[in-house]
Amino acid sequence: MLPKPTKNWTPSHWASWKPFGIGEQYPNNYWEVFRAIWENRDHLPYAWDILNEGVCDGCALGTTGMKDWTTEGIHVCHVRLRLLRMNTMPEFSPYLLTSITEIKRKKSAELREMGRLPCPMIRKRGEKGFRRISWDEALAIISDRIPISQPDKLGVYLTSRGTVNETYYAAQKAVRALGTNNIDNAARICHSPSTAGLKSALGVAATTCSYKDWIGTDLLVFIGSNVANNQPVTVKYLHWAKKAGTKIVVINTYREPGMERYWVPSIPESALFGTRFAEDFFLVNLGGDMAFLNGTLKQMIEHDWLDRSFIDNYTTTFNEVKTSLDSQSWAELERISGASREDMYAFAQMVGEAKKAVFVWSMGITQHECGEDNVRSIINLALSKGFVGREGCGLMPIRGHSGVEGGAEMGCYATVFPGGKSITAENAAKLSQQWGFDVPTSPGLTAAEMIDAAYNRQLDVLFSVGGNFLEVLPQPDYVEEALKRVPLRVHIDIVCSSQMLVEPADTVILLPATTRYEIPGGVTETSTERRVIFSPEIPGNRIKEARPEWEVFLEIARRVKPDLADKLQFETTEAIRDEIAKVIPIYAGIQHLKEAGDQFQYGGNHLCFGWNFPTPDGKAHFSVLSPSEKEVPEGYFFLTTRWGKQFNSMVQERKDSITGARRDAVLISRDDAKKLELKEGDGVLLKNDLGELKGRVYIAPMKPGNLQVHWPEVNVLLDKNKRSPEVDIPDYNALVRLEKS
Repeated sequence: MLPKPTKNWTPSHWASWKPFGIGEQYPNNYWEVFRAIWENRDHLPYAWDILNEGVCDGCALGTTGMKDWTTEGIHVCHVRLRLLRMNTMPEFSPYLLTSITEIKRKKSAELREMGRLPCPMIRKRGEKGFRRISWDEALAIISDRIPISQPDKLGVYLTSRGTVNETYYAAQKAVRALGTNNIDNAARICHSPSTAGLKSALGVAATTCSYKDWIGTDLLVFIGSNVANNQPVTVKYLHWAKKAGTKIVVINTYREPGMERYWVPSIPESALFGTRFAEDFFLVNLGGDMAFLNGTLKQMIEHDWLDRSFIDNYTTTFNEVKTSLDSQSWAELERISGASREDMYAFAQMVGEAKKAVFVWSMGITQHECGEDNVRSIINLALSKGFVGREGCGLMPIRGHSGVEGGAEMGCYATVFPGGKSITAENAAKLSQQWGFDVPTSPGLTAAEMIDAAYNRQLDVLFSVGGNFLEVLPQPDYVEEALKRVPLRVHIDIVCSSQMLVEPADTVILLPATTRYEIPGGVTETSTERRVIFSPEIPGNRIKEARPEWEVFLEIARRVKPDLADKLQFETTEAIRDEIAKVIPIYAGIQHLKEAGDQFQYGGNHLCFGWNFPTPDGKAHFSVLSPSEKEVPEGYFFLTTRWGKQFNSMVQERKDSITGARRDAVLISRDDAKKLELKEGDGVLLKNDLGELKGRVYIAPMKPGNLQVHWPEVNVLLDKNKRSPEVDIPDYNALVRLEKS
């Protein structure tokens, strides 16, 4: 049993003795409540019902209404409150898009504030804007265009924005009925390296533990992850973890203020005096995580801080890893990581002394050219102590979007079938038998490859469900040119986005979608901890012509393939869940989810429980990893991306309420600023061979030699050709020069 949190107030954990942290920089969550009330004042009862009955469409924490399965109390955060208006706002007038000359000048936030997409609309090449059309006309144009092309020239991308399991499943089935595996979703861009690393090492492809394991474990480690910003409800878990005696450690290039201390609004003690979270920060270079973790493991081996019994009986390849580490010098590991041998010793001692530990990571680990091996370096460290498959232990690639975990598991992926099965002739044959039509046997185009194909005029039809390629991918000018070259683009969304306004090569069609709360029969999402949760339909304001995306894809497929019409028909979302349960065995139980509060956690509380690993040999696999050193030319800095007050690429405020940094901030260490004779607020220019970006100096507790800049603004400096080798995600980091402007 894990230790229970003490209920007594603990002054030693307080962030400040000043009541309510007066004068400190942190989010005013109470103001966010009043802001949400004012913003949704025209539909307050509906907004309340969404919060009280729906499953959160923000991060992948997973709630039922405002409750979860980890701690008691109300769970609602500023991320969810900011997204609330997208569900309640009325439609805008179609007249607004009849000429887009002025609209194109609007920022993305201003486009969202116009309101919901009202109806199907079309724009042809040479026309100054969009005109209204019927659903029948829109679907006829699309279904007439697809057959005159080739299946491999069709691309479909779904974002994770509120997207649900039923939509993912129906969309990928429809696309495969059309003869291609060219379907992808946001899960790839975020955590596909995690999936690849976990699958190869442990035989599973998802978080191995539960959020409950954070509270009372001996050691909770965050690597390249800032949950205070991206999954803010989890700060409540961190508070109770501290109260249960858990030691919290962060490995990052920046000493994130929100991971150091936070005022948790729903806990009186923390709301008054705040809570100090991380007891230790280990600052490393951008891309230095693997070297730091290798050095940590090397220290653990030298001091025999290992679980030898677990290693000998339940793992393979440890001796090869030890041999590899023996050949990696301390000087090399220090140089690449940017951390000292003493730092690695200190962290190794913490890991060695812990009897239980949970490792959490995010895109600071995955979005690198070496993302897959970054993940494997974390797994290696966890395996050295058997920190998997038991209470208080686990490996958690934490998700930032509510629908993303189920995306790949539903098969809405260019490189796997439903259930995460690889695309092979054998698996295609089995799926063909289940569905009653031939399933393609070749892997499809990933999201990044779709844009490349579009640029090379090898894509005839591109569907984008939500999201915005112009904002999420490197080199936006290249992306825009690629979009301009697609003969037919179909954008399905609830609001207007800048990518919709890109000039058509021939035709652009806009289709209005429903939100998850509007879908008849209710839907499900899968949270970070593998919890499949039912979200009911909630009566309220409706956009008359909006339709669920799952219906749209299946109708298009039926029109293109009328001979398969009976095999591409679901009367209700309940029927979709029935089929999911049959096609994806790990989701057995989803067919029974029918009411608010219904849920189950596939795989149980812990995957690999009892150290049973579903690998071919039944053992966990260590990975031999050799970190590579990046040459940094004189005058250059490592540059990485960060989020501020935003959800995905949706910027919500110009100032980050946690750090105080504005959108143009260039986070730089005090040492580097002094060396360059820069002071707070000075204008600077970041440059490399791809582009340049103006900003202002923001002195922060950074690792010297490293900079951080807000995403997506920084995309102009990122190289579209830098991608991870196994799963093909962009590297969201760069080398840049910094000049005073």
